[in-house]
Amino acid sequence: MPSLAAPEAAHYSYEQLFSRVAQSVKFQLLCTDRHTAARRGQLQTAHGLVETPAFMPVGTQATVKGILPEHLRATGTQMILANTYHLMLRPGEKVIGAVGGLHRFMGWERSILTDSGGFQLYSLAQLVEVSDKGAIFRSHIDGSRWELSPERAMELQAVLGSDIAMVLDDVVALPADKERLRTATERTIHWAERCQRVTRPANQSLFAIVQGGLDRSLREWCAARLVEMNFDGYAIGGLSVGESPEEMYQVVRLVAPLLPDDKPRYLMGVGRPQDILEAVSSGVDLFDCVLPTRNGRNATAFTHQGILRLRNQQHTQDPRPLQEDCSCPACRFSRAYLRHLFMAKEMLGPVLLSIHNITFYQRLMAECREAIAAGRFEDFRQEKLALWRDENSSAVGPSIL
Repeated sequence: MPSLAAPEAAHYSYEQLFSRVAQSVKFQLLCTDRHTAARRGQLQTAHGLVETPAFMPVGTQATVKGILPEHLRATGTQMILANTYHLMLRPGEKVIGAVGGLHRFMGWERSILTDSGGFQLYSLAQLVEVSDKGAIFRSHIDGSRWELSPERAMELQAVLGSDIAMVLDDVVALPADKERLRTATERTIHWAERCQRVTRPANQSLFAIVQGGLDRSLREWCAARLVEMNFDGYAIGGLSVGESPEEMYQVVRLVAPLLPDDKPRYLMGVGRPQDILEAVSSGVDLFDCVLPTRNGRNATAFTHQGILRLRNQQHTQDPRPLQEDCSCPACRFSRAYLRHLFMAKEMLGPVLLSIHNITFYQRLMAECREAIAAGRFEDFRQEKLALWRDENSSAVGPSIL
């Protein structure tokens, strides 16, 4: 089993890690929408300014699948998410530390947030044993035995050198019984305290995660305890794990106002466009989700008129671009050509559609920011939902056949 001791100094220097010029995350709330709780803000990290509300593409294993950093920048992406669990298993923190941290390792000079691995313990790891001490699990890659504690999660994220680190939390699938939820919530608070006590790089901020499932009292209790600890930012976790959209919305509407106005608010792993608009209207600032790239790899494109499924025969001779007013590389080609790439199993198809979908998300976030600044976010939201509305859609209807 890999050791929980500090990694060998030959690979990187903790003195170097903790002696950088201090420039942790600073958040400025610029304005709030007149008719909703939607917020327009700016998040300053050591690697640049992030305009909020903002969407973070998921670069789980130090890459947003199939997309070069320069192409990702061109979509308007300001910050990405990478995952501690995956990077711990492969290539390991010694490799990333030896080349100077995650930014240099993946060639991304803008901001990075790292998840701690709590969700992956719930969703991927095998034979997980969770206790107050931490988690013991077997890797989903090769079955090897590992341990992850709050202290270890912080140690790993320090070596990765992300701008924002997340506390380790205990994630529970929904629905769950009250006792399991209470235990997980208590453990999340306890682990957050332990994470906060660990020394981290001067320019790395720490966000806490509010848990509690669908239980109103647990969510309120968890939020109150974490706010007392004065973290740099706060996330709403434990959603998109089996609950309905309306149940998720109720939790977000409950928790967001309980969090400090002067700290960023992050809704973890929720990324359907209509869900993002709902959460923005409740006062959430940051989002991440694999949906735009996963859909892109599966021949599904987001457009302002709805979902477009390129494998459908209707697009075989369609000369139109995916979106008339989109300047992304995919929209230089016809739907017919893009469909051909997927039917021929050419790798260019998934790459182009992933870039397009991230561009769609970043344009949506920019439009949100403009609407909030103009005081018309609710009108903007209703206009978008009217275009997308389809009760039977699993993504963002209606489907374009």
